[in-house]
Amino acid sequence: MWTNQTEITEFILLGFGEFYHMQIFLFLFFLVIYIMTMAANIIAILLIVNDQRLHTPMYLFLGNLSCLEIFYSSTILPRILASLLTGDKKISVSGCITQLYFFAFLVSAECYLLSVMSFDRYLAVCKPLQYTTIMNVRVCVQLVLASWLNSMIFTSIFLGMVIKIQFCGPHEIDHFYCDSLPLVKLSCNHINLVKNVTIIVSFIFTFPPFVLTLTSYAYIIITILKIPTTTGRRKTFGTCSSHLLVVSIFYGALIVVYLIPKTETINLNKLASLLYTVLPPIANPLIYSLRNKDVKESMKKLVANILKIHL
Repeated sequence: MWTNQTEITEFILLGFGEFYHMQIFLFLFFLVIYIMTMAANIIAILLIVNDQRLHTPMYLFLGNLSCLEIFYSSTILPRILASLLTGDKKISVSGCITQLYFFAFLVSAECYLLSVMSFDRYLAVCKPLQYTTIMNVRVCVQLVLASWLNSMIFTSIFLGMVIKIQFCGPHEIDHFYCDSLPLVKLSCNHINLVKNVTIIVSFIFTFPPFVLTLTSYAYIIITILKIPTTTGRRKTFGTCSSHLLVVSIFYGALIVVYLIPKTETINLNKLASLLYTVLPPIANPLIYSLRNKDVKESMKKLVANILKIHL
């Protein structure tokens, strides 16, 4: 479908070509990251599905986040690994635009889902008596569906602009995946229009969910400060600080790459892109799920049952 609209049939993803002497190290590094990401998220999903105690709104959101992280990571890392292993940096135009679509869809869905999770924690900490009434099954499902559907709608609008682009050279993308801004630079028409749409859509993806997330955690922190016991405050602050760190890195990297394009450099872009393409999929299950007391108990129970069967 796209070949009729383009003069170039394939791109070359330069990736980490400037670090050619570190290709083996980079391959092993990303391979370990990918395996750990898949394992952590799959384990989190299995524990949530199999343990009735984890069938709560918070774990429904965490399970969805883990599903999202599996797809999210698989959109980027396998292509990087194949390129580092074989040295083949070519990708078709249709493959590049497909990767861009799914990446944009999943990263925007994560923005919305993280804001939904922060709102859930706000209700649990600040409105505990109303929590079960507000966060019923119907509302939880609606919030999850809204996160996915909103992302699909906005990304489809963006895709409608991208497929109108004609690429007439050069055909090299100095990045490790098909990102929107490097791709637009290779177009010979609609450059300013697509660039402006990219910035506007990125703003919609990031800013409102980011504000909602920060607002939720601000109210949570205010509520925590009112807790009379030092132990209770320290415990809740520890959890919130970890969540805020991951969210801040994720949104901060997005803002640097997409909302401040005039200050971008190639290396800064690649580094910032790593912070929201590689780090969150492995960090989120470790911080949100596997460090949780209920999940740890569920894992111990599962391991004990497995050992009992095999012994």
